[in-house]
Amino acid sequence: MSAILSVDRISKSFGAVAALQDVSLTLQAGEIRALCGENGAGKSTLVKILMGIERPDTGSIAIDGTSVAIRSPSQAQALGLAQVAQELSVIPSLSVLDNIWLGSAQVPLLHRRRAFRQRAQDALARIGAGHYDLDRQAGTLSIGECQMVEIARLMVRDARVLILDEPTATLSDTEIEAIFAAVRALKAEGRSIIYITHRMGEVFSLCDSVSVFRNGRHIVTKPVDDVDRAGLIEMMLGRSFEDMYLCRQQGATGRPALAVENLGVPGVVHGFSMTVPRGRLVCIAGQVGSGAHTVLRALAGLELATGRVSVDDRPLRLNSAPRARAQGIHFISENRAAEGIFGRMSVADNVIATRLPAASRLGLLSWPRLRREAARLIRDAGVDERRLGSMIGDLSGGNQQKILFGRAIGQTPGVLLMNEPTRGVDVGARAEIYRLMRSFCEQGFGLVMTSTDLEEIVGVADIVLTIYRGRLIGRYEKEAITMNAILTDITHPPALTRNGINEAAAAS
Repeated sequence: MSAILSVDRISKSFGAVAALQDVSLTLQAGEIRALCGENGAGKSTLVKILMGIERPDTGSIAIDGTSVAIRSPSQAQALGLAQVAQELSVIPSLSVLDNIWLGSAQVPLLHRRRAFRQRAQDALARIGAGHYDLDRQAGTLSIGECQMVEIARLMVRDARVLILDEPTATLSDTEIEAIFAAVRALKAEGRSIIYITHRMGEVFSLCDSVSVFRNGRHIVTKPVDDVDRAGLIEMMLGRSFEDMYLCRQQGATGRPALAVENLGVPGVVHGFSMTVPRGRLVCIAGQVGSGAHTVLRALAGLELATGRVSVDDRPLRLNSAPRARAQGIHFISENRAAEGIFGRMSVADNVIATRLPAASRLGLLSWPRLRREAARLIRDAGVDERRLGSMIGDLSGGNQQKILFGRAIGQTPGVLLMNEPTRGVDVGARAEIYRLMRSFCEQGFGLVMTSTDLEEIVGVADIVLTIYRGRLIGRYEKEAITMNAILTDITHPPALTRNGINEAAAAS
């Protein structure tokens, strides 16, 4: 059987940087192919070539065995290639119907809207979203619903090869299952899917095969059944997987860095209490919408909250981000583009943004001192000093995230709050970020993070707190930290005790 898509010896360079080197692979009809690799491995460049955004320096592409030259996105669309990018392109002010047909070359200036309405409804029905209201404004949809609209958009274009780039990165478990069901429906119709993800569990639960890229080269393609998790990550990294997760610490190291009692955020968080020992990493595990993110935002002064909170036994006045910062609370948002980095500023400006007093005298900034301080911070964060003058938007997601950690380096040990600290970060950068977390623990910080990645939680946390609908469900330490226990609490929690804590967990 001939492949629906063949890439033969494709190479692409940008100046002196070889983004792709002699890459060849094939994709069969009805195949779900995972595309895995660190940021910078070449995945995005290959996708841009397939979509007609970039042209290869050498090599060829064939559809159904016939060589084609893809010179534009409209030509890629005509050939049956389509993409749902990581950054969604749904227009909030347009209806679901208009978003589905947005950008389609099949819509003439004069057209029968009724016919296009029926095709849109049929496309949604085939991926399990037939109940969507076509007249609903897209701005009222959840992120998961927007993903479904984008997939329906590719279907009305009769796309035969669909490229999905991190489609579940910000979704709840229920929404992820809906996306999986839609992808399987596409496969059943004979369509092929290139599925790009940093979540290893998705490769094994959804995909038929996996292609690994590293340093611009196609390393291997194998059936998923012939690969295990550790082996896949080692192929992506090019080195042993043994040090991915560092040994967890056990027990407290003196007085608490953070004590939270009866924290409440109206309508979201109810009576949440915890203690964070110095030198330990506490993970709050819960599904999207559980209140986990809101707990950290409230502690950082970014949500209106009630309750009693103390840092180093000193009361913290809630509802003020400047006061929280002054008392040693550092916050890393799950949305680094909107709430973390200054995208149009340099790496130096970003890492020093919260450290200006360290580079000033009598209220005047010293640019040499600023540069020295910035260089030290990014070096300690594991970012190449040569990137000091680069725009931070040009860095990979992993390096951007390390810059946000760099802002807290060298500060008096306090509390580091992290919402989804490895979201959109490749597996190699994840290992480096985990090491950064441990270095903060060794300095005496108390760390609190949220994560919807169960494997990550089990791998890095010293203490796990589970949360469901804004209420604390369980507390786990040592051997009691298991995927099964956490998953049970955050999806179908056991009966609560009078104080709201799972007694079996509290006894661990």
